[in-house]
Amino acid sequence: MIRLPGLIDPHVHLREPGAVHKEDYDSGTASALAGGVTMVLAMPNTKPPIFDADTLDSVLNSAQQKARCDYAQYVGAGADNATVAAALAPRAAALKMYLDATFGQLRLDDMTLWMEHFMRWPGDTPIVTHSESRSMGAALLMAQMYNKPIHIAHISLREEVLLIKAAKEHGIRVTCEVCPHHLFLSEGGIPLSTSGACCTEGLSGGRAEVRPRLATAQDAAALWENLDVIDCFATDHAPHTVPEKDSENPPPGFPGLESLLPLLLTAVQEGRLTMEQLVEKAVTNPRRIFKLPVQHETWVEVDENAVYELHAAEMHSRCGWTPFEGWKVRGRVTRVVLRGTEAFKDGKILVQPGFGKNVREVDWD
Repeated sequence: MIRLPGLIDPHVHLREPGAVHKEDYDSGTASALAGGVTMVLAMPNTKPPIFDADTLDSVLNSAQQKARCDYAQYVGAGADNATVAAALAPRAAALKMYLDATFGQLRLDDMTLWMEHFMRWPGDTPIVTHSESRSMGAALLMAQMYNKPIHIAHISLREEVLLIKAAKEHGIRVTCEVCPHHLFLSEGGIPLSTSGACCTEGLSGGRAEVRPRLATAQDAAALWENLDVIDCFATDHAPHTVPEKDSENPPPGFPGLESLLPLLLTAVQEGRLTMEQLVEKAVTNPRRIFKLPVQHETWVEVDENAVYELHAAEMHSRCGWTPFEGWKVRGRVTRVVLRGTEAFKDGKILVQPGFGKNVREVDWD
């Protein structure tokens, strides 16, 4: 049995408000605890989006009543809310800018709209961008122009990690994250070869739809080869139901909160990752980048010798499936203690909705 600090996931979609049939703060944070994640940062592209004081107040009220682990909520960058969003910075996880793919009021197609947010955002926490390939290059330029910290979400391509490496070498204030599905799966949902950790079947149809799209095996290899450039592991937990994923118009997104740690621990066992890197990128760096408090008396106990298969039927997410169905992994979360309270043990969530704390509103000292 080994003990790890509680993991921090800086990129989750809890689907509240507007799509709570897929997930909400209750089910999503229960899933987090079962996966050894004790703090989540929730994205703002909900219905309606979280982009002003009223929508932020509303979702934080729900979170206060429902969350089982600790949390913070992003504010979204819209076409005309740069001043409002900046005023909400002390209450937000960070600012999220969608520069490639989203819907409605958070889509920013005009770079002059980006400029307003880069000018006004205070800079204590980073501007987090969904920006891919060339748009990522433009976002890095803007961060340099305005001397603001920028965090690139879910990188997936060789060119992206190498550009970020060069940007860091030139002093640009950039950090980035990678998701397990971009490390362990390739385009078409094909499992990448590991030491027998994956099942033989890949994903098909809508089950393989995710944004950014799954890339080539060469892209994934470049991510592994440049782990020193990558600051954080993040799930981009984006649950959709089985009927939605199997429909004629499947929405993109994978659940991931309960498969994150087992996949990473398996990579440790295979020698592809060290335990020190795991803790650095899943705890230390997210805390530093997003100015998050230390969760005192918080840890995760793992049976590092447990070998088992991942099955959605045993998970707590409301969506009912996982892209890693049937994968053989090594390392099972057996117990989670959060702020001195036993929150999870042997498959059971032990804390009630509302136990989780908003990390932007609590004096932890």
